[in-house]
Amino acid sequence: MTLHFTGFHHVTAVSAQIRENKRFYTESLGMRLVKRSVNQDDVSAYHLFYADGAGSPGTDLTFFDWPVGRERRGSRTVTRTGLRVRDEASLTYWQNRLDELRISHGEVTERDGRLTLDFEDPEGQRLALVVDGGAGDAPVPWEGSPVPAEHQLRGLGPVTLTVPDLRNTDLVLQKVMNLRPVREYAAPESPVHRVHVYEMGEGGGPHAELHVAVRPDLPPAHPGAGGVHHVAFRTPDDEQYHAWAERLSGFGLGHSGEVDRFWFRSLYFREPGGILFEIATDGPGFATDEDPAHLGEKVVLAPFLEPRRAQILAGLKPLD
Repeated sequence: MTLHFTGFHHVTAVSAQIRENKRFYTESLGMRLVKRSVNQDDVSAYHLFYADGAGSPGTDLTFFDWPVGRERRGSRTVTRTGLRVRDEASLTYWQNRLDELRISHGEVTERDGRLTLDFEDPEGQRLALVVDGGAGDAPVPWEGSPVPAEHQLRGLGPVTLTVPDLRNTDLVLQKVMNLRPVREYAAPESPVHRVHVYEMGEGGGPHAELHVAVRPDLPPAHPGAGGVHHVAFRTPDDEQYHAWAERLSGFGLGHSGEVDRFWFRSLYFREPGGILFEIATDGPGFATDEDPAHLGEKVVLAPFLEPRRAQILAGLKPLD
């Protein structure tokens, strides 16, 4: 079996202001809160999942609710998450919307051959709107979004990592993860440095591109609010998921072992630059334990946490 990821599954980041975070991603960006749960390894913290109308894999931005200081920016981390829009008309819509909402943003620029608009959330989470021309899976519009269906965010990608040295990261990306190097371009923040583009899946496209910026001039990032905790790659089913676990072990790459998150299966490991990667299955999906019409409206716990529901809810702050 030849193993290939089909794109990004989700990106998980950190917020120290979770109520404001929910307001920004649902009201300003028009994403749907599709799962209101807790960090399964730290039940004192919310874990919120924002996605398209159905919670489709590849559209999820998720956040841990941790009362920590701001991230100190640097290398050895995810440094920008792309959010795809269909065309230039959608990008113009978003530029106007960000202006109306007084959300700070850069100028529309062509980066790696695609029109792109960089912006940040209120805690400094670095994001970019990227025109994908309709590439990737079609998202499911959310009827409750303040954003018209034709302009709603279409999913993740590309995702940009920053590392001090490419060599060992490149070995893992190519030899272990079966990503293909396809091109490079000048780093936007420092044109003397390069960004290396890797493709996954069959057709490529921004939903299936990992961009790796090589910045030996930067110190290691210090984790915190406004930073990314990990990036997850999509594998379609349990058979390939089990095969990935065997492949990582076969290469002597330390990993978490198989972890059942109930809505998907997970497998965690760090690439040589220290960035946490996850391999996640497309299913079973967020509608496994909720009515699709009412996703994210109440706190939902994985079955193994249900016996502790009263204790867990007592430790959570109101979100609405």
